[in-house]
Amino acid sequence: MNKLYLILGCTACGKGAVGRALARRLGAEIVSVDSMKVYRRMDIGTAKPPPAVRAEIPHHGIDLVEPWEPFSVAQYLAAADAAIADIHSRGRIPLAVGGTSLYIKALTEGLFDQGSADPAIRVELEGRADAEGLPALHAELARVDAEAAARIHPNDRKRIVRALEVHRLTGQPISRLQSQWDAGQSRYDCVRIGLRRDKDEQSRRINLRATRMVQAGLRDEVAALLADPHGLAPQAAQAVGYAEMIDHLAGRCTLDDALEQIKINTRRLAKKQRTWHRRWGDVLWFDTTGQDDPNPIADRLLREVFAR
Repeated sequence: MNKLYLILGCTACGKGAVGRALARRLGAEIVSVDSMKVYRRMDIGTAKPPPAVRAEIPHHGIDLVEPWEPFSVAQYLAAADAAIADIHSRGRIPLAVGGTSLYIKALTEGLFDQGSADPAIRVELEGRADAEGLPALHAELARVDAEAAARIHPNDRKRIVRALEVHRLTGQPISRLQSQWDAGQSRYDCVRIGLRRDKDEQSRRINLRATRMVQAGLRDEVAALLADPHGLAPQAAQAVGYAEMIDHLAGRCTLDDALEQIKINTRRLAKKQRTWHRRWGDVLWFDTTGQDDPNPIADRLLREVFAR
């Protein structure tokens, strides 16, 4: 089984800088594990490394699709697997770096097998949602999968329809399939390296990064994306930093209010990431509180992880 080193941590913890410092020392290539860096021209708000850095250190999994194109976990997994295989074939080290928890889980443990989609079933269920109302569909879900119904909000149309579709396709509750997925499997000989900081320091770093993104021209970046006749895919438009700036450009809030909301929503994202991290018991955690220079952290990882 091929070796894969993966650096994870909450947003703005310094993963990218440490990953690049390690890549320089190891001659490694970076595989991004970030659901928003896949979009071209979404650069400032996703904290992409600048072109000069990407010319110096090969990066994969970045700029895969246009902002108006839908993009799935399965598409990401295919691209990441191909990149990792190519890196291994050239005798180099793949270094996966990122914080999108679902992508991390898919890359290391595989995709949740929830049955293929059936357009006919989907159309039928969507039609019933319109005709009968979501409460009727949610009640049906409670009959066939009480666990999923308890977890899915009665107004969450997309997830209710999908849960019922999966039950029709597989004959099994989606909650049972998800439990099987949560049991985990190993797709690579993966070494997970976690970087963590004190929560207060993490929040300060998040706030500072949000401010710098706005100062660097996030508003203009989002305005240019909205000016494109193709528009933005819902997934891209809902990204933290972009959704709030879209509200500002639509006149629903001031720039200062948008910035404050970006900070709040990014801190919420970090909280969700910490919840995900607790699921993985094999992470080698390194406390980086008070350290801004990635080089000493990279040197420590070389000694304590890569020299094993």
